[in-house]
Amino acid sequence: MLLSPESARRLPDPTEPGPGGLADVPPDWPAVWEALLAVRHGRPTTALAFQPDTGWRLAQPVDARCQALFDLYRPLLDARSRAHETPWVVAQMGQSLDGFVATATGDSYYVNGAHSLVHLHRLRALCDAVLVGAGTVAIDNPQLTTRRVSGPHPVRVLLDPEARLDGQARALHDGQAPTLWVCDARHAESARARWRSAAAPGAAATAEVVPVPGLLGDGGACELPRALQALAARGLRVLFVEGGGVTVSRFFAAGLLQRLHLSVAPVLVGEGRRGLRVPPHAVMADCPRPPARMVVLGDDVLWDLDLAAGAAGG
Repeated sequence: MLLSPESARRLPDPTEPGPGGLADVPPDWPAVWEALLAVRHGRPTTALAFQPDTGWRLAQPVDARCQALFDLYRPLLDARSRAHETPWVVAQMGQSLDGFVATATGDSYYVNGAHSLVHLHRLRALCDAVLVGAGTVAIDNPQLTTRRVSGPHPVRVLLDPEARLDGQARALHDGQAPTLWVCDARHAESARARWRSAAAPGAAATAEVVPVPGLLGDGGACELPRALQALAARGLRVLFVEGGGVTVSRFFAAGLLQRLHLSVAPVLVGEGRRGLRVPPHAVMADCPRPPARMVVLGDDVLWDLDLAAGAAGG
């Protein structure tokens, strides 16, 4: 359940007044952000240097806060400079101290603060595509754009193996960015029919239903590697899995995430929609403990988990 307009107006406005960050970011951050975008677009930049063995680095010293922000986004740049058979995948999840993304009524505005929201938009801008599950689309109807930072909108991917969506999601019709409605090939025609019936007469088509053979396995589970292969075939190399909790957790359990950004807010929910869920282990020594860095984003603490290094060292 979304907040009423009256309730929403009482919440803080998480605006983003400057390019690539909030007003209290270091003064040298806007130039660094523009350099990140240059690499994103394949343009030359003198602010960054690349070495095949170590990846991208800043060409000139910056203050510690700006360096920490650059290090947070550098893996996305390095991923563009290396060959991958399937997309390189980063996921982000914002949750409470006790592990919830929303209350029991579905209210999620706002679990995290303004800085974490801007971070979310930065990830969108630096990735080729942003992916959300059908449940998130049905509940939140997100725009999935980069309106809070300078940078391009990503391709929007709605992962809906059974084609459960009604075809009316605004991402399918607002024309702000290309949108792919990914479903099992057996449900593609019904998805197209619903999408077309919901489209305004004469509207330019910026969305497409993408049929993926075998996306639904024999037991009804989503075969995520098949979805990634379909996106790779379209040249989408750096993928951002934004939500919801079920989708991010499934990517994690399948071992398909190279990086996970877990943003923890100083709030206690008590009961509600769970955030990250991982496969259980009986022995603490068997529990994943990937290399991690901590970055403070306003009142939130973001854990940058290197899952690829954790798997390699596991």
